[in-house]
Order: sequence, then C-alpha cells, then structure tokens
Amino acid sequence: MDFRTDSVVDLAGQVRRGELSARELVGHALAQIEADNPTLNAFVAVDGERALDAAAVVDETVAAGKDPGPLAGIPIGVKDLEDAAGYVTTLGSPAFAGQAPATSDSILVMRLVAAGCVVVGKTNTPELGWKADTVNSVFGRTLNPWNLAHSTGGSSGGSAAAIASGMVPLATGSDGGGSIRIPSAGCGLSGMKTSLGRVPSGGRRAPDWQNLSTKGPMARRMTDVVAALDVAVGPDPTDLRSLPRPEASWTAALHDPKPPARVAWSPTLGYADVDAEVLAMCERAVGVLASLGADIVEVDAVFDEDPLNDWLTLTSAYNLRTHIGFMGTPVWDRVDPILAMLIEGAAAKSALDIVRADDTCHALNLRMVDLFRDVRLLVTPTTAAAAPPHALGGSGLINGTPDINWVKFTYPFNMTRSPAATVCIGLTTEGVPVGLQLIGPQHGDLVVLRSAAALEEALGFDTLAPELSLS
Repeated sequence: MDFRTDSVVDLAGQVRRGELSARELVGHALAQIEADNPTLNAFVAVDGERALDAAAVVDETVAAGKDPGPLAGIPIGVKDLEDAAGYVTTLGSPAFAGQAPATSDSILVMRLVAAGCVVVGKTNTPELGWKADTVNSVFGRTLNPWNLAHSTGGSSGGSAAAIASGMVPLATGSDGGGSIRIPSAGCGLSGMKTSLGRVPSGGRRAPDWQNLSTKGPMARRMTDVVAALDVAVGPDPTDLRSLPRPEASWTAALHDPKPPARVAWSPTLGYADVDAEVLAMCERAVGVLASLGADIVEVDAVFDEDPLNDWLTLTSAYNLRTHIGFMGTPVWDRVDPILAMLIEGAAAKSALDIVRADDTCHALNLRMVDLFRDVRLLVTPTTAAAAPPHALGGSGLINGTPDINWVKFTYPFNMTRSPAATVCIGLTTEGVPVGLQLIGPQHGDLVVLRSAAALEEALGFDTLAPELSLS
C-alpha cells in the first residue's frame, strides 16, 4: 500500500467491497505519520485511537451489508484553520493554541466523514493562513517532501506535504489567496479552488476571509479531488454565499476530459515577473494543451496592475476581526511580526478603504467578463517562482533575485471569485515541482476541472516525492 500511488477512489472501492478494511487504511496512515512526520512536521495533532475507532465503525457498516459512503475508510488530515471534533482549532496561532477542542466538524469535514472518511489529525498552517510559507510560532515549519530545504508553500502546506509524502491520500485545505493552489503546485499535486460558495463555509460562526476564501479537498490527482468534491459541494443554509449545485456528478463530467476550443495564455497577467525556468516549463505545458486541440491565444495583460494592495486591505481587515482581542496583550509578542504589522495597519483603515477594495474586486471581474467573451479558459503560471528555499525567509527566487511576492498569480482570482486549478507540469533543476494555473469564467468549475484532468493525463507526470521511510 502506498498512498502516493493508490487512488482514493480505488481504495474506497476496496473497502466498500470488503476487500480491504478501513482499519488497515487508517493503520497505514498512522504508521506513515509516525515514520515521516518527525521530519516533515505536516501534522500538528494526531489521535490514532479516535481514528481507529471511527474506522471500526466503517468496517462494521460494511460487514452489516450497508454502504458506508463513496469515500469509505479514507484517512484524512484536516487543515488547522477549520474544526474537526475533538481537536483544538489553533489557526496556527499562539492566541488560540490553548482553547478547548472543537465539539463538531466544519461543514466540509462533516460531509467528508458522512461519505466514509476518517479524520486522523490536524495539518499545519501559517498563522491565520495569511502567507505562502507554512511556519508558525506554535508548531514550527513544515518541510517540502520533494526537497527538505524548500518551503511547501502555503497556507495549506501541511496538507500538501502529508499527501505528497504518502501519510494520507486526502486532506482538507482552504484558499483565500492561493492557499490550495500554491502548496499543491509546490508539492506536485493537482489542486482546485472552486467558485466561491460551491463548498459552503457556514456554521456556528461567520467564516474567516468570508468574501475571498474557499474550502476544499486536496489530493494528488484530479480524479480524487473531484471524487471528494462530489460529496463536498452543494448549498448549506448557514452560508449566505453558498451556491446551488446544477450538476448531478462532477466525476461523470471527467469522462473523456478535454480543454475548450479557445484558451488564453497570459505569462504575466500584465504585471508579474516570472522566473525563466518556470516560464519555460509553463510554455511547454501550454504547448501540450494546444496538442489536445485548444487554440491558444496569448494575452499580454489581463489586469492593468497588481491588485495586491487591495487584497491585503481586505485580508488584513478580516485578520483584524480575528485578532483584535489580543492586541496589547502578552500573546501579541508571539504573533507573526509581519502579520501583526498588517493587522495594526488595518486598524487605521477607514470603512471607505474596505469598500474601495471591494470595488477593485468588481473591476477585476469586469476584465474577466471581457476576456471570457472570446475564450473559455485562462492559463497562467501558478506561481512566479518555484517553492523557495527556507533560507530566503519566505521570498521566492525569480531569476536569481529574491522576491517576497512570488505568488502574484493566485490572489486576483480569489478577488474575482473564479474557479481555478493547478496541475503539476514537472520539476525544476532543484527537484521542486512547478504548476500551471487554469482559470474559468464565473461558476465555470467544470470547464476548469475537465481541462485540468485532460492536461494532467496528457503530461503523464508520475514521479513521486522521495521516500522518507520504508514503513
């Protein structure tokens, strides 16, 4: 058994047929975590006894002749920004590390568990998920299984590292500025940020980053991501933004996947410098899309300027709401210093500043509407540089020059609420994976999924992260 190669769909099918037990799957996950997590630090909390008890319930359901669900027995990690019953939701922050365990699951976790998944633990994230480097003052740094000297990216870096190393085949993530796509690209996974509202984020408290962030499952390959999305998407009355589900099955939509007839390729979006090695890899992958029948239209500028400052205005306001009660207390000295600076800056912003940042989201979407009158898909590099060495302190290396904003291709599409995916297109000379980003029109999730699956299949990238153990 190797979670790096065995598909979620196949493993769950074996459990449902009684050919493999859920306890075997969970036991294997726990063994891999015990062997590899001391090196990678992907999991920050594990409860093996609870997980094995939950797996036994799945096995009892199968033995009784009942169906435990389409994801029967699949062990999952839950990103430490959302609730899993029995675990503390620390948000990667010293401000919340000592709070009581959650008494219920988030909507995403609840739906995955109802489909047969078994939670084995919580995965690491930067504080409040605010940056693209998975490190915090509570649990420390997560290492990239492809190259231990490099970042996983973030903020779902713990989940990405756990999947790429084979600790679990499935985990949860969230994406408010690229936080599923960036670590998926950096750890060699296919990742998907659905349209805002496809996977609901309601529940007993208002969602964090409520107009930007989308929760979702993460896996190594798109077929498994879609299998998990099939049970995760759909409206919930506690989420004001949740969308109806028009399609009965997203998995069925992946039968004979292919890109649309016309695809826009924008290597810079109009404002971004890109590392030459990354750009060359992306251009080769765009050539593969062309070989699949897509007419490629190069677009020099999608946006007039980098919307980073408006994105920071919104996210810093959201983070101010979360951390305002801790400002001026002893715990504030342990908050990530750049995060603290941004939050303090947000406290000085006006209501008009926030509204104008929202206006920028509207303006960016108008540009997307214009673009999609001519094409059906936009592709860009997922990141401007490969996941960087830890020694750069979170900066990426673009043509030999450190750049703190090496993730400048992802957050615009949180601001436009667009569906967006990333597909692994190969490895740099440092052995670090690189991704190509695929963006669809508003609510056009299926064109993104079908195109990503087609590209993934055509590229045939099947290299695995180096094995850290023989367990």
